[in-house]
Amino acid sequence: MASQPVFKRTYVRTKPYPERKTRIINELRELFSKHETVFVINLHETSNRVLQEYRFWLRRRGAKIVKAKNTLVLIALRQLMGSVSEEIERIFTGENLLIFTNENPFELAKWIWETGVRREAMPGDVAPFDLVVPAGNTNMGPGPIMSKFGKLKIPIKVQDGKIWVVRDTVVAKKGDKINEDAAEILKKLNVKPIFETLNIKAAIIKSKYVITTDELRIDTKTYRTMIEEAARGAFNLAVNTAYPAPEVLRVSIAKAYMEAINLAVNARYVTPETAQYILIRATMEANALAAVIAPKAPELGLQVAQQARTEATQAATESKPEEKRAEEEKKEGPSEEEIASGLSSLFGG
Repeated sequence: MASQPVFKRTYVRTKPYPERKTRIINELRELFSKHETVFVINLHETSNRVLQEYRFWLRRRGAKIVKAKNTLVLIALRQLMGSVSEEIERIFTGENLLIFTNENPFELAKWIWETGVRREAMPGDVAPFDLVVPAGNTNMGPGPIMSKFGKLKIPIKVQDGKIWVVRDTVVAKKGDKINEDAAEILKKLNVKPIFETLNIKAAIIKSKYVITTDELRIDTKTYRTMIEEAARGAFNLAVNTAYPAPEVLRVSIAKAYMEAINLAVNARYVTPETAQYILIRATMEANALAAVIAPKAPELGLQVAQQARTEATQAATESKPEEKRAEEEKKEGPSEEEIASGLSSLFGG
């Protein structure tokens, strides 16, 4: 027997919404239409103090903070957009807070995570760093609290009717859970080691696109490095293809000039720009020949003075612009040291 098709029931409201709910839905619909982004914040286990701190600073940034029932929010979105995706429906569960903003969602998310509100430690909290009870006067009188110092192995003494801590003492290492005694001591010393931030569920863009929490956490340094590398690669490609852009032509023209000079020198084509390099190269070749012949035929009196060669090398190096030297190092042919040695041969003793 063939199975019967299963039809999903859809609830259709026939009665009008109460006036108060209608007003809230209209306000939400207007907020969604006026703001590019809405952050959905999970309020579970978020302290009221932290919430009030963020309310104050977010309002100063021009954001609108609203707390409304999920059903009313979804009704407002359906009225505005016609329909709501399953992904957005899954977001609106539990107790939520809405932050309407026109800021860049990645920048605002980064600010929320970096602007933690400090609070006192509670038993079970994880220490974000080594928690230290500092040496000095605690301003607490002797009493049952002294036993808690003993349990935590904090050296103390009583002086002038007050409990003094003898030396700095770690009561919880980074990553350890804070026990009840440590939490009480830290609270009495007014130490607030826990940074609490708003728990972002997601950001909804233009009332339909969802950016998850993981997608909001971008590594700006990595992206900056990637962009810089891409820019360098694009510029190098543009130079090699002689792309006619003002930033590129400066380098392309200089590169073409140096290549033309190199070609002319290798071809022995004499111009005012190439004459000195052609003469230096010819001298280098003559000097190389003399260096080979001199030991074998001392009667010819050929000499290659080391001191003159060194001075000529320095002079030739200092007289050339940095860009020319860098280009010539890459070219085939004689090195600057070889050319300079030819000059020293001419003027040596």
